[in-house]
Parts: sequence; structure tokens; C-alpha cells
Amino acid sequence: MAVTITTGRDVSTGNYEINKGYVYLISTIAALGGLLFGFDLVIISGTVSFFADHFRLSELETGWAVGCINLGAAIGAVIGGKLSETLGRKKLLMLCAVLFALTGAGTGWAGSFPLFVFFRMLSGVAVGAAALVCPMYVAEISPSAMRGRMVSFYQLSIVIGILLAYLSNYLLLNTGENNWRWMFSSQSAPSLFFFFGLFFVSESPRWLIGKGRNTEADQILARIGGANYARAESDQITLSFAEKSVAKVSDLFKKDVWHIVFIGIVIAVCSQAVGQNSLFSYAPELFKKAGMAQDSAFLQSIIIGVINFIFTFIAIATIDRAGRKKLLQYGSFLLFIDALALSTAFYLQLPGIWVLIFVLAFIAIYSATLGPVTWVALSEIFPNRIRGNALAMATLALWIANFFTTSLFPVMNKYFGLSATFLIHALICLAYFLFVRTRVPETKGQSLEEIERLLSRK
Repeated sequence: MAVTITTGRDVSTGNYEINKGYVYLISTIAALGGLLFGFDLVIISGTVSFFADHFRLSELETGWAVGCINLGAAIGAVIGGKLSETLGRKKLLMLCAVLFALTGAGTGWAGSFPLFVFFRMLSGVAVGAAALVCPMYVAEISPSAMRGRMVSFYQLSIVIGILLAYLSNYLLLNTGENNWRWMFSSQSAPSLFFFFGLFFVSESPRWLIGKGRNTEADQILARIGGANYARAESDQITLSFAEKSVAKVSDLFKKDVWHIVFIGIVIAVCSQAVGQNSLFSYAPELFKKAGMAQDSAFLQSIIIGVINFIFTFIAIATIDRAGRKKLLQYGSFLLFIDALALSTAFYLQLPGIWVLIFVLAFIAIYSATLGPVTWVALSEIFPNRIRGNALAMATLALWIANFFTTSLFPVMNKYFGLSATFLIHALICLAYFLFVRTRVPETKGQSLEEIERLLSRK
């Protein structure tokens, strides 16, 4: 199964027969880390009222219980950058899979609130490391003409994980007083599936070349696109490492690369601050506040997962044609309008059906634009020589932003109300739109090395 793809100017002395089936296989398996990412983050949405009652938590403690996973993810992002360079992408993914399996059961059957938080944060370490290395690996293994679509599969895996989490919560809702424990424990099954699937995945050729293992890298590249493709890609990658070596985190602040790192940090932070975390993590609670019964609120959450899943395909179909920048612009502006509508709906206390419509529209817009494009942009804008550390810094910022937006939601809701909360999200969306319009470059259709040269000139 092959398709002819011209992969970029520097490697386009001829057309290459890309083994599309092989690229799809390894990218899909690696992207399953996103399924566990989405499942782990959202599974808590159906458990909030149950474990809060069980442990007798205040609003602040409830926010801490929901948001603490993001601090763990921040830790995972920091250590993941280093581990991805020392262990390699594949081994780190296998380690994440084991952590996902252990912490799901550990969180579910924790006997005390401190132990619950411990396992939840440890689960976050796996989330943060996987969120860093999964899109990085897929971007490094994929030919440039396929890269946007392949990395978008990572976001598709996230939304599948979200959908499965909502469905799992709904199916386990009436299993008794331990229903929330079983909800958390259900995470262990897909984790083991991911672990065994990774045995069929190759190591990243860019990581191998960075370690001087060019022969192994050439074999993988040849399997992807043939001998000519392997030689051309290997030459480009080797040159990008030879130009300069950056080994320290402090070097990310140097003049020639800091502007690139800064763009990545803003993309990462805004992807979490626009409002989707409030919807994903507290969906049943939001719908109950809008007047819906508990069973109905859980069912509406499944609809969120379905909408999220369906609209991700729009991004997959358009990202390599429309481009990253255009989707980020359209998405941030439309989310600004929708967040204003949600703020108005809560302020005027409109019927629950209007809240549902605006929530589903918000999820649809995010899933078709910011959700997938964020990971594509972060996986490709950083130069080879700093990719591990730079992506670690960007994802660290992402998880810190995720922590604050998730953990502060119950407090903001109590003291400011839902209308003011979503008005703040609307203003963040508008600011992000202006940033993308003025600072974010277009990178579609270019090899990672071409993108590096483009951004290094700015």
C-alpha cells in the first residue's frame, strides 16, 4: 500500500513512494497515548459529586481534587523532556502506559483523600509525559505532506478517550456506592492495550540520528519512503543537529530561539484557557445547574463526547489544506463569540436547552480547530536540537494553565457566577485571536527542518 507524495523542497529531487499504511499504523498506535490522556482527564467529570460526598470536601478541596492531575502533568512534562532524550520516545511511551494502568486502579480504590490526590497526581505524570512525547514522535516519524493529518490523529485519540470516559461513567453510574471507584479503575484496560501495541512501533529516526545511530534511522526511513527518501531525510536531519548543539534548558532563552519558544508557550497556554476544561471536567455539574436531572446530565455529557469526536474529523480533513494559522484564527474568534453567548445564557438564566446548544457549539468549534491544531503546531515549530526541552517547557506551561482553569472553576462559579466565568474565557479567546493573527507563522507542507530555518530568520 503506497502513495506518491512530494515531501518538501529539500527532499523533492524526486517523488517518493511513501508507505502510507506503515505510517498510519505506527502513528495510530503511538497516538493511543492521547486516548489515555483524554480518558484520564475526563473520567473525573462523572465522579465529582460522589467522591466529594465520600470524602466530605469543600469547593476548594473539590477543585484541588479535579485540578491536581494537572500539577502531576506539569511534572511529567518537565521530566518527560529529559527522558524523551535519554530513553527515547518509544521507551518513555511504554513507561507512561504502565503508569496509566497502575494509577487508574490506585485512584479508584484510595482509602483516604490524600492517597486519592497522590494517585491522581501520579496519573498526571503519565498524562504530561505522554502529551509531550506522543505528538513529538508522530511528527518526527511522518513525512511532511502527511504530518498535520498524522498529528491530528493524536487529538482524535484524545477525543475518543473523552467519549469513552463519558460512556464509561454513564454505564457505571448505577453500580452502587462504589460506582466512582469503578469509573476510575476502568482506565486500566486501555492502558494495557496501549502498552502491548507499542511493541509494534519503531523508534523515532530523528532521535536515533541525534544519538549517532544513523544506520537504524536509515532503515526506518527507508521503510517509510524508500532508499532515496531515507538518504534525503537523513542528510537534512543530520545537518540540523550539526549546525548547533543545545543541551541546557537555559539555552532556550537565547535570542535566536526564544521567540520560537515564546510562541509555543502562548499556543499551549491559550489552548487550555479558552474554556473547554470547564466544560469537559464539569459537564454533568453544569447541566444539572441548568436544570437537568442527574441521568439526563450524564447522557448530555456523552453527546459532548460524540460532538467532540465527529468534529475532530473536520480538522483532520482540512489541516494540511487550510493550514495551521487559519484554523487557529477561525477557531479562537468563533470561540470568543460562543463564550459570550454562554455568558449571556447564564446571566439571563435561559432554559437548559440553550445552554446545551452553546456548550455543544463550543465543543464542536474547539474540536475542529484549536484542539488538534495545538498539538500539530507544538510538535513542529521547535528546531530538532531543542525540541525535547522546548516542548517540555511549552507543555509545562500548558499543564499549569490547565491546573488553574480546572481547579479554580468551582471557586469562580461560587463567588463570581457562571456568567462572569465564561466572560473571562471569551476575553482570553479574543486575545488569542489577535496573537495568532500577528505572531504565529504558517507551517503547512514544510519539513521540520524547513520550519526551523523559517522561524530562525524571524
